[in-house]
Amino acid sequence: ATTVIPPPFGLNFCFVSTAKFFCGGFLSQPSGFISSPNFPGNYPNNANCVWDIEVSNNYHVTIVFKNVQLEGNCNHDYILVYDGPHQTSPLITRVCHRDRGSFTSTSNFMSIRFISDVSVARRGFQARYYSTPDHDGTSLVCLPEQMKVTISKRYLQSLGYNSLNFLLYNSSCWPIANSSYFVFNIPYNGCGTTKTINNDTINYSNILVSNQSIRPNGVITRQKGLHFRVSCKMLRNNWVETMFITNETVEIKQIQYSSFHVDLSFYESSSFFMPVNSIPYVVKLNQQLYIQAEILHSDSNLVLFVDTCIASPRANDFMSLTYDLIRNGCPRDNTYRIYYSPYPRQARFGFRSFAFLERYPAVYMKCKLVVCQAYDYSSRCYRGCVTRFKRNTGSYEEKVDVVLGPFQLQK
Repeated sequence: ATTVIPPPFGLNFCFVSTAKFFCGGFLSQPSGFISSPNFPGNYPNNANCVWDIEVSNNYHVTIVFKNVQLEGNCNHDYILVYDGPHQTSPLITRVCHRDRGSFTSTSNFMSIRFISDVSVARRGFQARYYSTPDHDGTSLVCLPEQMKVTISKRYLQSLGYNSLNFLLYNSSCWPIANSSYFVFNIPYNGCGTTKTINNDTINYSNILVSNQSIRPNGVITRQKGLHFRVSCKMLRNNWVETMFITNETVEIKQIQYSSFHVDLSFYESSSFFMPVNSIPYVVKLNQQLYIQAEILHSDSNLVLFVDTCIASPRANDFMSLTYDLIRNGCPRDNTYRIYYSPYPRQARFGFRSFAFLERYPAVYMKCKLVVCQAYDYSSRCYRGCVTRFKRNTGSYEEKVDVVLGPFQLQK
């Protein structure tokens, strides 16, 4: 059976055929290493590992392979490098036995996938990645409430266009200008922004134009205008990792990925009026707990759905000892309950507090949240409980780690 392996800290996961080894994960540092399972020992058979690397905005990812030792036939064991999320992005290269080289993404996201078959295991590989800034005079940042585009006037002039005549296409929005830059704060729901939806992303796009060249020919021109196409792509699924600790302080931690922010909080009652602020949050065993998740984004036509929540007594181990509260939209714990929210962007649920046996002091919970277009009844958010869940290879799954806690059991 396929097993989902959550990383200790990150946004992505991989699927493997056995629970006896870990592989894949999400990497957000500016540089680092990835390696095949058990490296420098032999990798296992039937491995299917995915590493997602996401660095800072306006940086590129480069990965370097030097000593790759795989089964000789590249149709059996191989490494795939993708220019973005591996489900829908172009393939940069296939790395085979004894291959070497460096490969660079066109954005700040790269996926690497390692596949091994049922026989012949070798030492595998270790690869180094690093990030480099984009120096073309432009930058794009996808914020929760808007897209922020910065364009250098010097860069525009190097392309042969007059920086003083730079307009948003087909709109009345204007940039903020200083001596060096134009800055466009582009709302997701205005100024000509368009939204498209596919299996893995919700895309917000706009066009910036400059129609007047530096050397105009009287009152007419035969030179084409310059178009800047800007797009923020938000991956539709989110993982939220929640931590309940019995002896520490309340902490909420948010990590942005592709502009979707998720806030996760305890509330004192089913009215969801007062969030829990006590330090620590002291509860009784079997006390009803109330949790609200909310997607923070200026697009009001989004809906949030709780797909899976898994509990564990250890923060970094959701394999050895776990307890399912809900999986694939189907409640597994008989105290799990869904509460009404007046806003589609919110998901409210609760369950009764519990403790793991053998004196474990903490309970950790990792939840998968899915973001969809509101009122798209064909989407995952409106399908509810899926009893025969099959992974959709065309649907990218994103996770956002949020640390919440603690609650302390009364003695």
